[in-house]
Amino acid sequence: MRSLAALSISTLCLAMALPASAAQLSNDARSAIPQAVQQLVVIDYRAMQNSDAAMQLRERVMPPNLKQFDEALSKSGLNENHDVDQLAFALYRPGGSGESLQTVGIAQGQFSTDDILANFRKQKVHPKLLRNNKIYPMGKTGMVLCFVDPSTMVFGESDAVKQALDVRDGLGPSLLTNGTIMDAMRSVDSEPLWSVLDQQGTQTMMKQVLGQAGSLTDYDSVRKRLLSSWYSMNFQHGVKFDLTIVTGDAFAAATMSSLLNAAVAYKKMSGTDQEKAALSGTDVSSSAGQLAIHFATSNAGFNDLLKSPLFQGMVR
Repeated sequence: MRSLAALSISTLCLAMALPASAAQLSNDARSAIPQAVQQLVVIDYRAMQNSDAAMQLRERVMPPNLKQFDEALSKSGLNENHDVDQLAFALYRPGGSGESLQTVGIAQGQFSTDDILANFRKQKVHPKLLRNNKIYPMGKTGMVLCFVDPSTMVFGESDAVKQALDVRDGLGPSLLTNGTIMDAMRSVDSEPLWSVLDQQGTQTMMKQVLGQAGSLTDYDSVRKRLLSSWYSMNFQHGVKFDLTIVTGDAFAAATMSSLLNAAVAYKKMSGTDQEKAALSGTDVSSSAGQLAIHFATSNAGFNDLLKSPLFQGMVR
């Protein structure tokens, strides 16, 4: 069973959590995200350095390819700690099909594009042209980037960036036409860090959270009734995490609540001292067809959790 206290770590993977202003996406950014989103994560990147806990989390969970991308950005002349306001990562199904999931990143901020492009020219980095879009390789990372306007940058693997540009240029449906995700966003996009998941993403997340308990008959009976979910994370005055799951009915929500409460109780008995302390701040409840999970701890408590065997197992 995977601890609810570490849920935000397992589902976020890139969490660079922040305490201050809201992390909202502009219409330009939304229009560059493909419609078939399984999970969207949006982060207030500018405030990241205000929290020691957030910085430790970032250091431990940021994937190697994103660390390489950070380094490539710095070499390009862009200071991600000062130029980037928000980061968004969209995990989506290409063409809305059952193909392997792809990820595209969107960065928003006040970019010194003239300086960055001048630096590219100095380094003899040449773009590839896709219609009117100039796509620049990012060193040896295998990633590319494209400035779609002075305040919005699309980045990721080449295929993902091309698909995002196709969507933005009107050659495919965008996030703006995904009613489920757009509705879910309204519940959390005023938070500094937030994520929304579709039905498949929600089912996958809960399977991971429950671990062995996810094979129970009770879970299988309600799995298909998990319709969508959203969560937020805030590092102001400690660490707070709130998750809401929309189910098909009150029975499904109550069943999931019972399963999760049982899982938490088990981990409180079998976990490490750090995990037990963290789980003491976890609350699970259901109402009107929605499941709500709330977790809160101090910065010190969260830092202890980062060092626990549970966390180490989560990020391998």
